[in-house]
Amino acid sequence: MGLIVTLNFLKSFFKMVQKGPRPLVLCGPSGSGKSTLLKRLLKEFPDKFGFSVSHTTRCPRPGEKDGVHYHFTTKDQMSAAITKGEFIETAIFSENMYGTSKKAVEDVRRTGRICVLDIEIEGVKQIKRTDLDPVLVFVMPPSIGELERRLRNRNTEQEEALQKRLEQALHEIEYGKQPGNFHIVILNDNLDKAYTELRDFLAKNLENTVEETNAPLDK
Repeated sequence: MGLIVTLNFLKSFFKMVQKGPRPLVLCGPSGSGKSTLLKRLLKEFPDKFGFSVSHTTRCPRPGEKDGVHYHFTTKDQMSAAITKGEFIETAIFSENMYGTSKKAVEDVRRTGRICVLDIEIEGVKQIKRTDLDPVLVFVMPPSIGELERRLRNRNTEQEEALQKRLEQALHEIEYGKQPGNFHIVILNDNLDKAYTELRDFLAKNLENTVEETNAPLDK
């Protein structure tokens, strides 16, 4: 009887460890500023949050490093990994594949930190169907006009690719506005204000998870 109780306890314990803290999902159109908010969050709380590095088949942009900004791979390699069930979510944009591998998430969660995922709408839909129970945040740009200005200032894409991003942004914004799709929608018309809103939201809604990691969000 004692052995059975011990085994049941160990099963529950290992299941709890494997599940880990609830992940945080940041979503929003390219140019919405979600990456800037994410960098600020990781810089302020490096021991509490860890970034899940996604895979992509697109070429690196100037300054991007493999394994830091993305895991850059080929379509054949990524397709094979998807077939093997190695990915939690995948999406295709501008003929390039994107995705979050199970290993990338587990590598962060094993450290006890909250795993942060920066993913597209299709990825959000897929991750909702898992048992990860993510906290979902949508970052809204001030307007399409401002979004276009930000994208053009990057000077990283040809006109055709930029127009595709704007079309995708309209689709993403429409999904982000629908009640129930995200736990919070943050309008990023001012970076400091948007970050404060994100920080306050996480302090309240990730309270239990933060307590589990012994790392309170509020200083």
